[in-house]
Amino acid sequence: MTAGGGPRSRAALGRLPVLAVLTGGLLAGCGTGAQGAATPGAPSAPGSVSGSPSPGAAPPEVLCARIVGYWSREVLDGTAYGDYQSMGLSDGQYEILRDVVDAARAERERAGRHEAEELIDRETRTACARRYRGGAPTEGPWR
Repeated sequence: MTAGGGPRSRAALGRLPVLAVLTGGLLAGCGTGAQGAATPGAPSAPGSVSGSPSPGAAPPEVLCARIVGYWSREVLDGTAYGDYQSMGLSDGQYEILRDVVDAARAERERAGRHEAEELIDRETRTACARRYRGGAPTEGPWR
């Protein structure tokens, strides 16, 4: 605000009640009450009990399998191409993707699309579990 209560400060003060009403309205529909009970209308995760805390983050090997599996399908379909950074992968995850896609292409030719997708699921889970067995890789910032 400007010193002396000029026109700018009066305009800013005039917006405060509107901001307070909007903020209060947004907050009223979220979260839990004082006793930990869910506030009526509060959003909850699918399948969760209203008022229960959200689940923790997925372990790194699960996240790895999800993202590598997703991009493996995209690359197998020919709908995506990029370097590992544009896909949001580490160098090590990209190595897994390349190996999985090579195996999935061969499996698709041999046995069909469904079997190739099953191979992607199985191989990404196995490779990511192996990669994160001892915790997060420490070979460098992009590994």
